[in-house]
Amino acid sequence: MNAPVYNVGHLAGLFSAFNDDALASATLYKGLLPAQYGGASSAVLDVTGRSGSKTGWHGGATIGLLSAKGTIEGPIIKDKMSFLVTARRTYMDMFLKLSKDFKDNTLYFYDINAKLDWMIDRRNQLFLTFFTGYDRTAVEDMADIRWGNLTTSLKWLHRFNGESNSQTTLLYSDYHTNNGVDFAGFHLWYKGHIRQASLRQDFHIELGKHQLKAGFQSSLLNVKSAEWEIVTKYDKEERRAWENAVWVNGTLNFTEALTASLGLRLGTFSPLGGSLYYDIEPDGSIGWYYNYKDNEIVKTYVTLEPRASISYQLSELTSVKLGYARTSQNIHALRNQSTSTPFDRYTISSNIIRPEVANQVSAGFYMMTPKQDYDFSAEVYYRKTDDVIDYRDGKSFGSEIEIERLVLPGEGKSYGVELCARKNMGPLTGWLAYTLSWSKTRIEGINGGNWYDANNDRRHDINIVGMYRLNDRWTFNAAWVFNSGQAFTAPSGKYQLIDNWIYYYAERNGYRAPDYHHLDISAVLTKEHARTTHQWIFSIYNLYNRYNPYLINFEDSQDGARTRAVQYSLFGIVPSVAFNIKF
Repeated sequence: MNAPVYNVGHLAGLFSAFNDDALASATLYKGLLPAQYGGASSAVLDVTGRSGSKTGWHGGATIGLLSAKGTIEGPIIKDKMSFLVTARRTYMDMFLKLSKDFKDNTLYFYDINAKLDWMIDRRNQLFLTFFTGYDRTAVEDMADIRWGNLTTSLKWLHRFNGESNSQTTLLYSDYHTNNGVDFAGFHLWYKGHIRQASLRQDFHIELGKHQLKAGFQSSLLNVKSAEWEIVTKYDKEERRAWENAVWVNGTLNFTEALTASLGLRLGTFSPLGGSLYYDIEPDGSIGWYYNYKDNEIVKTYVTLEPRASISYQLSELTSVKLGYARTSQNIHALRNQSTSTPFDRYTISSNIIRPEVANQVSAGFYMMTPKQDYDFSAEVYYRKTDDVIDYRDGKSFGSEIEIERLVLPGEGKSYGVELCARKNMGPLTGWLAYTLSWSKTRIEGINGGNWYDANNDRRHDINIVGMYRLNDRWTFNAAWVFNSGQAFTAPSGKYQLIDNWIYYYAERNGYRAPDYHHLDISAVLTKEHARTTHQWIFSIYNLYNRYNPYLINFEDSQDGARTRAVQYSLFGIVPSVAFNIKF
């Protein structure tokens, strides 16, 4: 829909990020982004919503122990205009009340998708899309995390001769958070948001066996990094910006074996007046305030981003791919280094914080068997990132309202190898994927200026998925996920100062949380009727009842002399039964 959606995960992966009843397609671009994609330095998930049927009425409903969802679609004007509405809501927290270990946790979300599709004539088509969602995850009385997304877009598609077309889109996106933490005598509630209104123009032009994509986008951003009230003190930091981009990307089919994608993106980013800006001294204090007028341009950053990839088919069954991409990002997410407060604060590039710019090179080898029943891939990549920001030593998300006082800029690097084997045919299908990767950061003034593991560093990532179709009625599924534990900063020791115990931190992200893994299984019984399809879905999430870490809190003994690390999890094993009907 072209509108950005943030923080799309639900309940630690228990439910899919998007409602599959609303999806037409989803494409994940990792690192090698075509020039029409911007605003992200590492990856983009491009999701296209499904249109409702223009010929007949269809729908479906699912009711289960943990969630319910429903879909309705059909023609408003037959063969010309249709609509689709789908919604889902979980109520897992009701069943957590029956568990001794998780009765004080709160977990639920809902989302709604809607789409109107109007075929005006054979050349012109309008699409109006809407999405809203809300999540809440609370662990006992320690942490309460709430966030939501609201997006809407209006797109006009005009078809030229042949396969060429233009798309003009107006869009609005609103991501908002409302988080609270209460432990060790520290209590804080804070709010934030990212709001974006944009005009986007895309052109898709067919040039014989080649394709050309070009366009531009202009956006107004409003980002509130935090708003809170501590005792009687109220603070808020909110800023606005104007972002523009133009791009061109060509797909060139030189021969049947050799293809290339060449692109260039030019972006500008201008923070706007109307809120306070300032200079920061080396110790993090404010040196000077600047009060710009409303909509006055504070500073303008210009980034030029070349993108290139080339693919060569060595034989009918093997191919190789090489690529380079330069990307930039002006919305910065700061994840707290402590696993006891897993909160993000967002900010934008300013007179102090520069755009994050990444340069990535990658290479891949791909192979399939003669009958195409198996395929294999191996990819390696290296990414160098400039102007990465992270919290200063001794600072966290709630230390100051002015986010530039909390952070320092530096450099990052990440590299790794991704392997995948897939079985595509027969009653048993599935895949095995493994990623070995490193992600590191170096910032002068943090960790002694030495490299340290980034917060998103995951050394090992394994996904094993199997699907077995026994017959026309029974299908069985299993999936196992493994991720290395998150790097985090923990106290290396403590000392007593008068009547207070003071923690001592020797190394940034020098500790690892326990590894994250779980096994999920399901069985689906399908029965076709004349006008409806019925399904019974039996599933068990986290079959072997792994207590994966969500929070790790350091708790002192009553006299303060001893400290222990206490892990808090969201849930253990989760069995479920659901009934689904489609018509």
